[in-house]
Amino acid sequence: MHRASIFSCLHPSLKSFLLHKKDACLFPFPLQKSSAMLVPLKQKSSGGRRPKKKIYHRVHELDRVMDLQKKPSVILHLKAIIQSQKNQHLLLRDLEKQVGFVQKWNFMAVIEKYPSIFHVDAGSSMPPSVTLTEKARKVACEEAESRELMEPVLVKNLRKLLMMSVDCRVPLEKIEFIENELGLPSDFKKSLIPKYPEFFSVKDVNGKAYLHLENWDSSLAVTAREERLTCEGVLPSNPPKKKVRISKDGNFFGPFAFKICFPTGFRANVSYLDELERWQRMQFPSPYLNARRFEAADPKARKRVVAMLHELLSLTMERRLTSIQLDAFHSEYLLPSRLLLCLIKHHGIFYITNKGVRSTVFLKEAYNDSHLTDKCPLLLFRDKFIALSGRREINLCNEMTS
Repeated sequence: MHRASIFSCLHPSLKSFLLHKKDACLFPFPLQKSSAMLVPLKQKSSGGRRPKKKIYHRVHELDRVMDLQKKPSVILHLKAIIQSQKNQHLLLRDLEKQVGFVQKWNFMAVIEKYPSIFHVDAGSSMPPSVTLTEKARKVACEEAESRELMEPVLVKNLRKLLMMSVDCRVPLEKIEFIENELGLPSDFKKSLIPKYPEFFSVKDVNGKAYLHLENWDSSLAVTAREERLTCEGVLPSNPPKKKVRISKDGNFFGPFAFKICFPTGFRANVSYLDELERWQRMQFPSPYLNARRFEAADPKARKRVVAMLHELLSLTMERRLTSIQLDAFHSEYLLPSRLLLCLIKHHGIFYITNKGVRSTVFLKEAYNDSHLTDKCPLLLFRDKFIALSGRREINLCNEMTS
């Protein structure tokens, strides 16, 4: 019997099922009520083997950094809100106006959990309010001193940030976008920039305010990577006399090499290490040279981009930025269009974590497990304030307990 006549003899419910079924393998011949033929898709054979999946190895110690910062960030935020009030008292009913309805409950939990830092004053005649305890106020007074110590560092880092840009200028709104990561005060446009007219100026370009570099200083055109190599005795003018092979952990003793920190569980094969050794040996132009001078497809220019990202992260207090913050500086530094792939490819230098609200890019060499190895004065003050909650932060760089 012809297949079309078989179809006409079927039960109406089965006909309806087959007419709406999209799998061509179940009903391979053309149906009467359809003008299109369903063709089964052919898949390429892989010779009986599954294609090898590329795995992005997690670094749980750096993922943990994002978890460890949740409570301290709420404590420091609440401290700043209280200090911004005229009488250093914040009415609890006004907390929602400051942080929103959802976050209000996180802040209320912190107030209740840390009575050593926050004191609730609930008088009979006055509405309940929260303020800092006497001990917390004494520690908070040390912030001004840490800000003074930070100022020369901030000025230097701002100058380096502008020197790396293609036109030696960056929109002010983009500086504000990363002001917390740089350690800048919230009013830096009024309190910091006007104090140094020999270094900075604010100019209007096409209706947008830009921070301009007033003079170039060649002594600042040295990257954090180069400073580390100098401390280790490796100089471009003094290369190693005998040929040095790359180690199994990817590290290489040379003037153009980067510190590599492979994740646990990653096993590099011989061909990978050979390719990495060629890359580590390859010379590349400084990130402080104008990016317009180089062809983006040139391997040396690609390595320069890695050095640029390395230096950008090195200028931040905690050696990390969110992927959105990095992406915001595409035009100023001529970053690659596929920035994420560049970061993933160099997973021995950078690490991307999805912990937190947004994905964050870490400079791996700056951390020992979950601890930042080199802390600026402002971070040391913050650790000291957070220690009032009973949590102790250790600076592994100089083995000080903050």
